[in-house]
Amino acid sequence: MGHHPGQIPHAALPVDGRGMIGNMKTAALVSLCGAIDFMCFPRIDSPTLFAALLDPERGGAFSITPREPHANVKQMYLPETNVLLTRFMTGDGVCELLDLMPVASDTNRAGDVPNCVLRIVRLVYGRMTLDVRCDPRFDYARAKHTARAVAKGVEFVPADGAPPLRLFANVPLAIEDEGVRATLDLVQGDCACFVLGEGDGLADIGANHDAILEQTIGYWKAWSSRSTYRGRYREVVLRSALTLKLLSSEEFGAIVAAPTFGLPETQDGSRRWDYRFTWIRDAAFSVYALLRLGYTGEAERFMKWIAERSRDCSAHGQLRVMYSVDGADALAEAELTSLVGEVPGRVVVGNEAREQIQLDVYGALLDSVYLYNKYGAAISYDGWRHVTRTVDYVVEHWREADNGIWEFRNGTRALLHSRLMCWVTVDRALRLAEKRSLPAPLASWFSTRDEIHRDIHEQFWNDDLQSFVQTPGSATLDAAALMMPLVRFIGPKDPRWIGTLDAIGRELRVDPLIFRYTRGSTLDGLPGMEGGFSACSFWYAEALAHAGRVDEGRLVFEKMLAYANHVGLFSEEVATNGQALGNFPQALTHLALISAAYQLDRDLDRVHVPWT
Repeated sequence: MGHHPGQIPHAALPVDGRGMIGNMKTAALVSLCGAIDFMCFPRIDSPTLFAALLDPERGGAFSITPREPHANVKQMYLPETNVLLTRFMTGDGVCELLDLMPVASDTNRAGDVPNCVLRIVRLVYGRMTLDVRCDPRFDYARAKHTARAVAKGVEFVPADGAPPLRLFANVPLAIEDEGVRATLDLVQGDCACFVLGEGDGLADIGANHDAILEQTIGYWKAWSSRSTYRGRYREVVLRSALTLKLLSSEEFGAIVAAPTFGLPETQDGSRRWDYRFTWIRDAAFSVYALLRLGYTGEAERFMKWIAERSRDCSAHGQLRVMYSVDGADALAEAELTSLVGEVPGRVVVGNEAREQIQLDVYGALLDSVYLYNKYGAAISYDGWRHVTRTVDYVVEHWREADNGIWEFRNGTRALLHSRLMCWVTVDRALRLAEKRSLPAPLASWFSTRDEIHRDIHEQFWNDDLQSFVQTPGSATLDAAALMMPLVRFIGPKDPRWIGTLDAIGRELRVDPLIFRYTRGSTLDGLPGMEGGFSACSFWYAEALAHAGRVDEGRLVFEKMLAYANHVGLFSEEVATNGQALGNFPQALTHLALISAAYQLDRDLDRVHVPWT
C-alpha cells in the first residue's frame, strides 16, 4: 500500500512517512528514520514533548538511526496489533526496531502500568552501528530543562516545575546539550532496550522488556479478535479499528479527531489547526463503526461520555461543537511561536471553532443515541429528559444560519448539511419515542420534521444544476450532501439524489478524490488550495453503492485505499499529486472507510437489506 520510502533523509519524509503507537492515554508517531518526532505527553491533548515533525530544528525527537546513510527501511505493524516494527537493512546487517507503549492486560490494572514508550533494538543478522539521540522539548518547546544521570538512566527535569521524565536503558548513555546520546555497535543477537516515561516501574519494564512485549502483543491480538467483521476488506477495516482505539481515551471513553496539530491542509503551508479534541459530530460515526464491528464496550464508553456532555449542556439544550478528552471545554485558540516561527501559516493550539454554532452536531448526537438504543442498551429516564431538551432546542433554532460541518471562519449562513442533520435530530427522536413509548411533544416534532423536509427540497434544490446545493439560491455544491442517503433522508435512487450524486462526481471529483465544496478562494475566507477530503471519498463510494452503482463505488474505494500510507493510515486530505495533507492519522477518514467497506460487502454479496 502507498509509497515505500527507503533511504530518505528525515527532512524529506512526507507527513505520512510514519506509524502510530499508543496506550489510550497518549500516542506517538514513529518515522521511517526510526525517530519519534511527534508526541504529546502525558496525555494526547497535553503539550508536545517531541515535535520535530513540525520543526526539525527546535521540536525535539527521540531517534534510533543506522549510521549507514543508505540503509533500506521497511515499516509494518506486527499482525493484528499496534506494535510497530521498523526494519533497517544494509549489505552488512539487518536490524529490527520495535516500538510500543505498554498497556494493561486483564491481569494488571491500568494504574499499574507506567505511561511510557518502550523501544527494543535487535540485530537479527550481521552487524550495524546505530546512533541514539533523545532530545525532549517540554511544553511545545517553550520550557527549558536540565538532564542529570540517575541509576541506569537519565532524568530530564523541566524548569517550569512539571514532573520529570526518565529514560532508562541497558546500554551506556551520555548527556550532551541537556539531551542523551548513545552509540550502538551491534552484532547478530545483540539487543538494546530504552524506556522513556514517567512514574515508578520504568526500570522494571526495561528489565522485563520481552515479557512486556509479549503482554502488549497479547492485549492487541485479543482486542482484534473481538472484531466481528469478516468481509473482503478485513485487513484495512481492522487497521482502521486499531487506529480508532489508539485515538480513544481509556480514562474517559472519548475519541479524538487526530493525535496532531499544526499539519497544513494546503501545499503552501497554511490552514494549520489543532485536532486533539473530540467532536460531537464524529460521535455518531464512531458509535456506528464500533457497533458494526462488534466493539460494544467501546461504543458504550463513548455513549456514556456523550450522555455526560448532553447532561451538562446549557439549560436550553445547546451543546458545544467539541470538547477536551475529559469533557472540559476545548482550549481557546492560541498561536504557537516556539515551533515553526517562520513558516507560512500560523501554527495554533486550541481551536477557535469551539465558539461556533454548528447545528449539525445535534443530528450526530441523536443518531448515535438512536443507534446505541437499537444495538446496545435502552436509554434511561434522565437520559431521555436531556435528549428531549436538546430536540426542543433544534425545533426552536433549525432555521438559523451557522458555521456548519466545514467550520467556515467567514461568517454564518444557511447550510444544507446543517439543515439535513436538524432533520435527523427530530427524526431519530421520533423513532426512539415511538419504539420505546417515551413521552414527547410528538405533534410539534412531527410538524417540524415535515417542515425541514419541505424546506430542504424547496430552498436547497437548484433546478439548473439538477442538484441540491450548499446554500439557498447558490450554485455551490457541497460534498457533505453525500450524507443525504446515508442518514435515510432521501431514497438512494430518487431522481433528485441521482442528479446530486452526478453533479458531485462532475464538479468536486478528481479521480477518487472528492473536494469538500465547489472550489473558489472566497468561499471559506481562508488562504491556500486544500486537497481532496479523504472522508468524502469514502462517503462517495458508499453513496454510489447505495445507488446501485456498486462496481463504480468499489473502484473509488479501492483507489482510495492506495492513498493509505505504508502501514494503512490515512491523513485528513490528499493533494492531487498524492501528497498527504492535514492532520494525521484522521479518525473521520477511518470511520468513513469502515462504513463504506461494510456497505460494499453487502452489495457485492448481494445481501438485500430493506431500506428503512
